[in-house]
Amino acid sequence: MNPYVLTILLSSLGLGTVLTFASSHWLLAWMGLEINTLAIIPIMAQQHHPRAIEATTKYFLTQATAAAMILFASTTNAWLMGEWEIHQLSHPLATTTVMLALALKLGLAPVHFWLPEVLQGLELTTGLILSTWQKLAPFALMIQVAPTINSSLLVAIGLLSTLVGGWGGLNQTQLRKILAYSSIAHLGWMVLILQFAPSLTLLSLSLYIIMTSSAFLTLKTNNALTINTLATSWTKSPTLAALAALVLLSLGGLPPLSGFMPKWLILQELTKQGLPLSATLAAMTALLSLYFYLRLCYALTLTIYPNTLTAAAPWRLNFTMITLPLSIITILALGLLPLTPAVTAMLAL
Repeated sequence: MNPYVLTILLSSLGLGTVLTFASSHWLLAWMGLEINTLAIIPIMAQQHHPRAIEATTKYFLTQATAAAMILFASTTNAWLMGEWEIHQLSHPLATTTVMLALALKLGLAPVHFWLPEVLQGLELTTGLILSTWQKLAPFALMIQVAPTINSSLLVAIGLLSTLVGGWGGLNQTQLRKILAYSSIAHLGWMVLILQFAPSLTLLSLSLYIIMTSSAFLTLKTNNALTINTLATSWTKSPTLAALAALVLLSLGGLPPLSGFMPKWLILQELTKQGLPLSATLAAMTALLSLYFYLRLCYALTLTIYPNTLTAAAPWRLNFTMITLPLSIITILALGLLPLTPAVTAMLAL
């Protein structure tokens, strides 16, 4: 793609997200989401591969449907209640419709079916943008409207997403689909605590972005798309293979890694709010996710793939890629747990 065109598209991507962040009016927020969607579509379709075109079409249809639902809900609220402000969303029909529309935009269960299929058709860099940056604008709106949404609906969507995210990734061999189901599970944890402690949702989102970025950049460096090719990536960089296993365990939420912090604090807050059953179910569904992360770690560090691969094993050559961002993000994905007391003190302010 022409670098000038790519610059314009990435600038528009940033503009759409910032516009949604800064808006207090539903029409401005909707415009930001539309700019965001239209900017990423050419980036997704730049491969000119049938799978990429199919993924782009699916993404466009789901995002257009969600945007239409948001516009319908905000118009309904303005018609019935006379308010266009995001914070003044009060009619039950409008709040429920907006929640379902934002769940469709993010890929939360039960409207998650598009996310694994779309992510599977994209290259890893575009998949990284879709899994991280594209979550910010819908989450900004969700945090603003969360006080008006039925808490039972939020808890139900959160628990269902953690269950689907753990269950769906168990039988996958494609790494991009596994990361898609991982995304669904993590978003479920964020929605679960959204109404009780929005600051914990932001903390979980930040750590999710760090850990997912590290996972995607590691896979891109190793040029691994399936578990079979992951099993041979140790020949390229043994150190990166060892760190990648720790990043996957951090995504699974094992102590003493960074990913344990948000799960720990969320379970603690759910118990304080008198929801021990929800906390227990969330912790049980986290075990499902942990299983397929452990499966990836086993393939990555403890096996040499026994069959003849169609691709040649990679040689251990000098890297030509820029690895500084990967190094910084990997350190953050592994070593932030000791900062938990400082984080809890900041959340208490």
